[in-house]
Amino acid sequence: MVWADLRAMRLGGIIAVVLIALAVAIAVAIGAQERAVRQASARAADDFPLIIGAPGSASQLVLTSVFLRPEALGLLPSAVTEKVLADPRAAATAPIAVADVVRGHPLVGTTAALVTRWGRLQPGEGRMFTAEDEAVVGARALLAVGDTVTPSHATAAMSAVPGIVSPEEVQHRHEGTLLKIVGRMPATGTAWDFAVMMPLEGLWEMHGHGHQAGHPTPGVPAIVVKPSGVAQAYQMRADYRRDGALAVFPAEILTELYLAMGDARDLLLAAALLNALVVLLAITLLLVTLAGLRRSRYALLRALGATRMYVALTVWLGAFILCALGALLGVPLGLVAARLLGLVLTARSGLALAPSLDADDWLSPFAVALAGSLLGLVAIWPVLRLRVGEALRG
Repeated sequence: MVWADLRAMRLGGIIAVVLIALAVAIAVAIGAQERAVRQASARAADDFPLIIGAPGSASQLVLTSVFLRPEALGLLPSAVTEKVLADPRAAATAPIAVADVVRGHPLVGTTAALVTRWGRLQPGEGRMFTAEDEAVVGARALLAVGDTVTPSHATAAMSAVPGIVSPEEVQHRHEGTLLKIVGRMPATGTAWDFAVMMPLEGLWEMHGHGHQAGHPTPGVPAIVVKPSGVAQAYQMRADYRRDGALAVFPAEILTELYLAMGDARDLLLAAALLNALVVLLAITLLLVTLAGLRRSRYALLRALGATRMYVALTVWLGAFILCALGALLGVPLGLVAARLLGLVLTARSGLALAPSLDADDWLSPFAVALAGSLLGLVAIWPVLRLRVGEALRG
């Protein structure tokens, strides 16, 4: 009897399932995507234990150094720079500057130590740079080993898209400067996969600054530090905060960003669930209307001997099946949507996003199915009030 009822709905039942599935998919996609962003950004910061820069915004220091978001950072004084580079508590250090662009790719001046992630990676194609006019590119950079390029000074208004030379980039080129691509690094799943990386000394030379003994003299925007131990890491962070600098653990800054993301996610999830509730109310109204239109069918069942509760249960099961089916279909649909969005965000940010389902992602479809089962009780109200004789005569 339930199956016969569902078949009688035809297009109305299909539309109900699709609407519920879309409402659930939105909630699932939001949760899966937010979790993927947190995981990918945490992996990206693993090779940046401690960052020391000029006083300013800690968040911007991390976003520029780890995620290569262009911003004009202040420079550490030369004395502080040399002190950090020579600090015995550091197992390794790497100055870093993000100031230019090459065919839409960020140009990063740093050391081979950071490019190889402290010796863990080696070029998958070509070799590491050895001269100031040489560079290596990330795995996803749209440049080939052997290319010769001319960098441009990055500006705040510049719209940098990898592989596309914008008019602003053409206007701000370092004329007469040629940079040869000599290697390609393996994928890291970070924004550095789109970067062009060169010796920091060569970047300063490009901007008219001198250097000596392998270290830049004008100071640097940031220094990535790999402390020799946990105690040394906290000591260095405390010391350089008192030394006219800013020392941060990227993991701490990301935790603050995650809290903000979590608040935004909760608001989006609440909006998605409210949307699902509105959909369920509309579908309940549809079911009530359909139950009223099928009064003669239910009256005939009653006349053939079916009890009032039998007919009511038939109507309720039909409503619950529609809600449960829509909720279940919404889970894989939401995962597909999150992965498609992840591909877009990966192409824009470089972060290797891999959305996946978690136990929490099943709360939304469960809540929708439960709400649907409760609202289905409304649909049986016309059946409970049905008067067999009047319905048959009608």
